[in-house]
Parts: sequence; C-alpha cells; structure tokens
Amino acid sequence: MIQDIFPLTIGEEAVRNERTLLARVEGGRMMDSVQSVRYIVLHCSATRCDRDYTVPQLLRDHRARGFRTIGYHFYIRRDGTLTQHRRLLEVGAHCRPFNRCSIGVCYEGGLDAHGLPADTRTPRQTERLANLFRRLLTLFPHARLVGHRDLPGTRPKHCPCLDTRGVFGYLEEESVSNYGFRDIVLRQE
Repeated sequence: MIQDIFPLTIGEEAVRNERTLLARVEGGRMMDSVQSVRYIVLHCSATRCDRDYTVPQLLRDHRARGFRTIGYHFYIRRDGTLTQHRRLLEVGAHCRPFNRCSIGVCYEGGLDAHGLPADTRTPRQTERLANLFRRLLTLFPHARLVGHRDLPGTRPKHCPCLDTRGVFGYLEEESVSNYGFRDIVLRQE
C-alpha cells in the first residue's frame, strides 16, 4: 500500500487510501491487476481553447457514442479542476484496443480558437497533469506515459495535440530514480 501520497483529493472528495482508489466495480468491467496497467494515455477533449467543455457535456457526448458513462478515468478542466470518472482498475473507453491495459486522462482543450489542433494546456492543467502522473506512476510503476496518437493503430490522430513524452517524460525518469521499478520491468519484457 502506498500510504505516503494520501489523502488524494479528486473533485471535492478525499480518497483516504489506495484500497478505496482501486476499489472493484461490479459486472466484470475490471482489469486483472495493477500489473495490467501498461499505459497512462493522455487525451485532449478536442474542443476549442476559448470555449468551456463541462463534465455534463463530456458525459452527454460519451453517452451519445454508446458509452454508459465517461470513458476516461480522469478529466482536467482549464482551471485545473480534476474529476474522476472510472475507478483505476475499471476498464476505460478511451483508446481501443488498449482499454484493458491503460488509464485514460483527458485535458479540456486541444484546439486553438480557429479549431486547429494545438497544445492549449493552461499552467493549472499542466501542474495538475504532472501531479496526477506522478501519483499514477507510483501506483503503476511499470506503466508508460503516452499520448493517444502514440499508440499503434491510432494515427492519423492529433490527440492530445502535444508530444506527451517530450513534455512529461521526465516524470518516468523521476519515478525510476525514486523507486527503481522501471529497470526491473524492462528487463522482464
């Protein structure tokens, strides 16, 4: 159990321990184990940077696509607000065929004011993303940070409209130097 990072505030709720964060969901919608998580996938909402895209709008759009709820595990608004929509080991609906081995994180934006792909992260989003990624890499030390567009079969997508590894790759290195897990896992692959 990783006690040193809790309580973790998600939205307005304080998550007190790892067991609560990883709680199982009924109906067989769960990944096999913590070791199943191979990727932490960054997405953008593909919405203009000068327009709000609220959680209710995101839910409406995902339900219109046939999902029972929001497909991402986490959503980060432009003001840095973080909301969780799936339990960590619950299978997401954000990056087929990688849903059973990934955590989906989405930031609001990804399009400039003219509707063209662009890195539109605010400083608050960037800070929140870095903090979330640190915590996820602690819980899932063998996972890799990737952008949606970086996974096989996802091209020609622009999502998340930034070079995820170029911007946040240092967090994996930080995780390795703090915990030493990455070398062990890479040798096994």
